[in-house]
Amino acid sequence: QGQLVESGGGLVQAGGSRRLSCTAAGPRDSIGGMGWYRQVPGKERELVALIQKGGTTDYADSVKGRFTISRDNARNTINLQMNSLKPEDTGVYICTAENLRRIGVWFWGQGTQVTVSS
Repeated sequence: QGQLVESGGGLVQAGGSRRLSCTAAGPRDSIGGMGWYRQVPGKERELVALIQKGGTTDYADSVKGRFTISRDNARNTINLQMNSLKPEDTGVYICTAENLRRIGVWFWGQGTQVTVSS
């Protein structure tokens, strides 16, 4: 059913690092692009990082140079390495994966909380 399993959230001090992981269940060929959104109360959900099957990446301007997204296509897994974390990086990080069997439809995870303290 395209279930996404996320891990890696937690509490970290400003300047520290965390690594998030997300694995998509289901047939490997059904998954296209994968990425992470961030949701903060009172604000719209924002795309943080996206990676295509071929390796092309996109990042929000606020995380460029600090976050790196990577992918293991054999396992339908992505990682988000987050360095030099800032309090404004705090939020619920939600994994998403493109459903290639339904154009324009993406799977969504439940989210993992990242809290950065100053």
